[in-house]
Amino acid sequence: MTLLLQISDPHFGTERPKVAAALLRLADAMPPDVVILSGDITQRGRRYQFAEARAFLNTFGATPAVVVPGNHDIPLFDPFTRLVRPYANHLRAFGPELEPSFESADVLVIGVNTTRPYRHKDGEVSMQQVRQVASRLETASAEQLRVVVTHQPVAVTRAQDEKNLLHGRERAVRRWARAGADLILGGHIHLPYVLPLHDTFADLPRRVWAVQAGTALSSRTRGTIDNSVNVIRYSSDAFARRATVERWDYSETNSRFKQIARHELALDGAAQAAAMTSAE
Repeated sequence: MTLLLQISDPHFGTERPKVAAALLRLADAMPPDVVILSGDITQRGRRYQFAEARAFLNTFGATPAVVVPGNHDIPLFDPFTRLVRPYANHLRAFGPELEPSFESADVLVIGVNTTRPYRHKDGEVSMQQVRQVASRLETASAEQLRVVVTHQPVAVTRAQDEKNLLHGRERAVRRWARAGADLILGGHIHLPYVLPLHDTFADLPRRVWAVQAGTALSSRTRGTIDNSVNVIRYSSDAFARRATVERWDYSETNSRFKQIARHELALDGAAQAAAMTSAE
């Protein structure tokens, strides 16, 4: 069993200390094999906010992490830095990779930088990025869970969120599906949900799921949804590949994270995935 912890939109600078402490207790109780930070790590991209985020991630010790930037991680009120060195603080805190990845025998996680300094909130994925991710997906084994991480969502549940959709998502989802993607993780809108992309996009060759996370730590919660993270569990054998997505919300009453939803995801089987890879 492999466990992935998705932390999105913590917005350090607006984080709630008691929620951060509760999240660390959750991680102690269920140690993740990899931590995924799907963007908007900081509120305004300031150096001290990145330092706080780095210190928080350090509490996970040697646990691997895949960290991608969000639109809030590019300085907003410093036009020169935004245009000339937009990722300087991110790189200082998390190292030279804006599109990191993680691979084990069971999972392949690929980060994609969908932010653009010339865009305020919107995200974009280029054709070059689409091809690079697809090429990496095609190297995965049939037994691995194949995960792509963006910041902006590739599918939404409400009409008012359509303006937040990732630009270039149609070609990206279709190409990544052909390459074998299972999950596309995102954040940005502080709204947790799971959607079957094979029902949303016509003619996908395999089952692919959009997994969205709420805001993990910030006071900038949305509506009645409190702070929230996703726990993804994955296992495989010669007969089946099994994944579940658990939504854990912070409880103000108990000062801890509680599981409030669980989605069992149907995945293409290992044999089917191997046949598709061979055919391509």
